[in-house]
Amino acid sequence: MLRKIGFIGLGTVGRHMAANLTKGNYELTVFDTDAAAVSELVGKGALVAHSAAEAAKDRDLVIAIVPEGEELGQIFFGENGILTGIGGGTILADMGSHSLETTMKMSDECAKKRVLYLDAPVWGSKEHAANGLLTIITGGDPSLVGRCREPFSCFGLNIIHVGQVGDATKMKFIVNMVQAELVEVLAEGLVFGDKLGFTADKILEVLDTRGVASPLFHLKGRAMAREEFTRSLALKYVHEQLHMVLDAARQLGLDLPAAEASCKVYGKAVLAGWGEEDFSAVIKALR
Repeated sequence: MLRKIGFIGLGTVGRHMAANLTKGNYELTVFDTDAAAVSELVGKGALVAHSAAEAAKDRDLVIAIVPEGEELGQIFFGENGILTGIGGGTILADMGSHSLETTMKMSDECAKKRVLYLDAPVWGSKEHAANGLLTIITGGDPSLVGRCREPFSCFGLNIIHVGQVGDATKMKFIVNMVQAELVEVLAEGLVFGDKLGFTADKILEVLDTRGVASPLFHLKGRAMAREEFTRSLALKYVHEQLHMVLDAARQLGLDLPAAEASCKVYGKAVLAGWGEEDFSAVIKALR
């Protein structure tokens, strides 16, 4: 049984995932550079670690959900990073959204230490995380998925195994691309409709009745209509993920024109200073 869990990354989604783990019968140790987020989890019964290495030491399972880039490099490979503290035989569930190169590098480094690496990006918003409704896409040894199913079920409704290490990262590319494009095209529809003289509520009333209706359209469309862009999934991360998608497509010699166009719009929103807002704020870049 996996009872000792280290959790690294208490961001918008991660803090809710960790909070749900405190409701189970686990010895949970958490680490993040955000002192307020750590304090919140300690108040729920978690133990505090002062480095990623400390959070990973002597654990049965280590869950990491940190963004691509320099932060990931330090947290995984730094002097006080996960790979310094984690021991052989420990499962490392990497739940962030990364490039395929980063995923495979982490897998290779874990193998050198006999750490059991699971490629397991999560899909969902902070509301999904808070309510235990995330989707967890897994790639790696199916037996590891089975061993992790109980703790994963604290914050995930769907646990879908798609293949080997790297395959979950690839599947997340598809998810990220489709989700980003759908929200951007909805924003275009609302802006176009506004210029034609319709309210956002009336447009959404029509869209909700037939084939394009979806929970995503309903949720993000209502947020856009109300001008409420409280962060559920940061726009800057969606932009970053689209760049990963396009990099992967280029390596395959594949042209993704809609993804290219969407990436430019999200990039415009980031440059305008809206990167920390929810990705539905992309509508601001179209007005």
